[in-house]
Amino acid sequence: MVTVRYFAGAKAAAGRGEEQVSAADVRELKAVLAQRHGPAFGKVLSASTLLVDGLAAKDPETALPAGVTVEVLPPFAGG
Repeated sequence: MVTVRYFAGAKAAAGRGEEQVSAADVRELKAVLAQRHGPAFGKVLSASTLLVDGLAAKDPETALPAGVTVEVLPPFAGG
């Protein structure tokens, strides 16, 4: 299981701040989350940066070993 934490618009779109998800890699995680939370969340997710234990995961094949934390950070506005 992977802990997924949502921030800002991602938190609003998911309707929660955190959840547990089973996924082997970033690609699978995105698919599971988009299916679970619907098209509006999928749009936010596609624009978001994912941090896996604090490091940006740019490769969709980034492995997600059990126990890691993934943070979903949508683009932020303002300064």
